[in-house]
Amino acid sequence: MGNYVLLDAPSNLGLRPPVEGAVPGCYKTPGVLRDLGILDRLGASDGGVVTPGRYVGTWSPGDGVRNSAAIAAYTRALAGRISAIRSSGGFPIVLGGDCSISLGAMLALRRAGRYGIAYLDGHDDFRHLGIAEHVGAAAGEDLAIMTGRGAGDLADVDGLRPYVRDSDVRVLGVRTAESSQLREAGISVVTSEELMTSGVSLPSFAGVDGFWVHVDIDVLDPAYVSAVDSPDPGGLDPDTLVSLLRGLLALPGAAGFELTVFDPDLDPDGHQAELVADVLERTFR
Repeated sequence: MGNYVLLDAPSNLGLRPPVEGAVPGCYKTPGVLRDLGILDRLGASDGGVVTPGRYVGTWSPGDGVRNSAAIAAYTRALAGRISAIRSSGGFPIVLGGDCSISLGAMLALRRAGRYGIAYLDGHDDFRHLGIAEHVGAAAGEDLAIMTGRGAGDLADVDGLRPYVRDSDVRVLGVRTAESSQLREAGISVVTSEELMTSGVSLPSFAGVDGFWVHVDIDVLDPAYVSAVDSPDPGGLDPDTLVSLLRGLLALPGAAGFELTVFDPDLDPDGHQAELVADVLERTFR
């Protein structure tokens, strides 16, 4: 692994507005991290930015997924840029943005073959109509969408449903209270409590062409990073996260990485952004 290429994916299309009339601030994360020198700190080359469409905060039950047309267009655009980076020999490090950017990554890999995903997140992101009365925000349902659960406008882009098979998903760091639906679906889960109690044990990705690494920074305990849309106690500490990420990225087949859901608007003095940058630097350097 090497030849890092930093790509900004500043999409907030998959989140609910924090308050009526406002927009989620996670779109600012790539800029904040670049201001902290993350390009040089990772020794990466600059892959530029994929600009999302306009965020629309209004939504009602029955409307489908909020901003779905814009997310579908963004998924295709981001997939194209990730594919171009990989085809030129680069290792994409994608700075989000909300968790819906994972659809672009997994569409890119689905076009290339059979890939898995190491999904590090404090939440299951598995809301879908099979278990919920309605859905509405792709950042809370992206794992369901990428595994084929959801309307075809997002789950079946280019007729490639599912982008990843259930058997090729490894969920790591989810809170115990969020794990039951995943286990019932037969998806591999290691909770944050298990990781903190028993230590890091790396998953296997046998039988696939490679795997993507997704990190929602809310996998960390809010004692360290609370500037996220849904901070819940019981998360990882930074050292455990770095150890887990370094182990995953050293495995054969690591195909790319993304960071999501940090919200600089909730970090007025910037100290949490510096911690996030430090986690990235320690992971990749």
